[in-house]
This record gives sequence, C-alpha cells and structure tokens, in this order.
Amino acid sequence: MTVLCCAAGAGLALYGITRAWAVEVTTRPGLPDLTTARTGADLAPWVVGLALVALAGGGALLATRGTARRGLGALLALTGAAVVAGAVGGRTGADAGAAGAGGTLWPVVCVLGGLLVVAGGWRALRHGHEWPSMGARYERRPATATPPPANEDERVDTRTAWDALDRGDDPTAP
Repeated sequence: MTVLCCAAGAGLALYGITRAWAVEVTTRPGLPDLTTARTGADLAPWVVGLALVALAGGGALLATRGTARRGLGALLALTGAAVVAGAVGGRTGADAGAAGAGGTLWPVVCVLGGLLVVAGGWRALRHGHEWPSMGARYERRPATATPPPANEDERVDTRTAWDALDRGDDPTAP
C-alpha cells in the first residue's frame, strides 16, 4: 500500500506540474493577442526531478529492507515535502491570468501528490523495518567446496549435475 501511495503521489505531482498554471494574454494593437501558457514546470522546474525521485524511491522500497528501507522512507518524506514546498512556491509567484480554474486546480493536484509521497515515506520510516523483504533467491551465497572426482575420466551423473546447477553450484568448475 505504501509503494502505491508513493507511486500515485509522484504520478499526481508529475501530472499537476506539467499542466498550465498561468496564462498570460498580451494585447497587441492591430495584431492577434499573444497568449503565453506557463506550466508548473516553468515556474518550479525542480519539482519534476523531485517527483521522479519519489517515483523511483517508491519502487526501491520493494528492493530494500531493514534500516535501508527506513532511511529511504525518510528520504521519500523529505522529497514529498519538497514537492509540496515547490508547488506552493511556484504558485505564489505566478498570476493565474486567463488560466481560470486550472490556475488553482493543478497546483492543488501537485500539492496532494506531494502529501501522498510524504504519507508513504512516513509510513515506510515508521514501519518499514517490520515488512517482509524480497527473497534471498537471487543473492549470492558462499560457494561450497566439492571434492574433485577421484578419476578425471569418470562420468558425472546427470541428475547430480542438474541438482548442483539448481543449487547455484557449477559442477564443471575444478
């Protein structure tokens, strides 16, 4: 649930930051009006990077365990808080102009995304060390010493060779 919370929050923040937060209309006599749309990424460009860090961190929660997972939770909480601060700071410096409701809606969506990341990071910080971790199937185990065959020309039993491969041992290694 925490991973989904972080991923959804990062997705909301990315979506909200890429929408038009301000639209400036400049009237020019004798020419058509000049319309300039400014997205949240124009106003606070670092929020995009922070949202991507939150997305990657949410996925990394699955691969970590123990203290590393708790540290990642703290990093996610700080990242989410920075997304919120960036969205609020970017919005306060811009006049919505002709953006209408989108000038308020998209910054709020970005802030909600940041708050979801904060909630997910806080949960991982508090309870992440208690969660189960990935299996150790793909972790490297120390090699066990197998005695060499008495006779080098001796044929290897195929069943034994396949069992050794299943354990991760190389039956052909000397």
